[in-house]
Amino acid sequence: MFDFHMHSTVSCDGHDAPEKMVAAAEAMGLREMCFTDHIDDDPLGDSSQWQYTLEQYNAGYNHLNSDKVKIRLGMEFGMLVDNQALLAGRSRERHYDFIIGSVHFADNVDTYLPAFWKNRTVPEAEQLFLQTTLDCVNAHDDFDVLGHLTFISKARIHPTHAPISLETHKEVVAEIFKVLISKGKGIEINTSGVDRCGAYLPSADYLRLFKDLGGQIVTVGSDAHASDRVGQYCVEACQIVQDIFGHVCTFENRQPIFHK
Repeated sequence: MFDFHMHSTVSCDGHDAPEKMVAAAEAMGLREMCFTDHIDDDPLGDSSQWQYTLEQYNAGYNHLNSDKVKIRLGMEFGMLVDNQALLAGRSRERHYDFIIGSVHFADNVDTYLPAFWKNRTVPEAEQLFLQTTLDCVNAHDDFDVLGHLTFISKARIHPTHAPISLETHKEVVAEIFKVLISKGKGIEINTSGVDRCGAYLPSADYLRLFKDLGGQIVTVGSDAHASDRVGQYCVEACQIVQDIFGHVCTFENRQPIFHK
């Protein structure tokens, strides 16, 4: 079992130290785990709180080891259409095994905030978010998988908490997948939506479309921000990916490993 998306106190919103997250992964019986702390870029505000320093990262992880679970080190980068230089600089500053490219802002607004939803219907908000995601994956190259494609479904401010319907937005989702596949990128199935909106992010129908279009790289991540969520629903998610693709992916040195 694998969990390739989690945040310790190296992220500003993480609740537990790296050592406690590793202990939780060992107790869960994980084979591999990857820390993916936040580098987010607020287009209109102060981004510093959402960006760990290299010193914080090194202090948190350089001494970590375990004889029970393989520990990988990564980053979750918040993509905007014009912050490629920030990603390039941060990705070069030390060795990373894995980089998740995620989208958290649309129309220059954090999608978790009421301003994003104001004066928009749910389908309009979803379409804007997905179109922004398409623009970002077109603009960026230095990432390995697209994180939580249907992210806004779990936002606390979401009016209905219904998962994003693939059928409603199939055209733009297919375009996102085609760009990812053409660039040799993958997607993740993020388990944090199960408790928030009743679905994986994205759900299995999205994975089947990704496969039908030629996609092969899929990782599994809990998006845990505390030790009690490490590995949460990852067994079930790994089984979904295994059933559809015949393998589950992890990463080492920015290269995918396919686990049959």
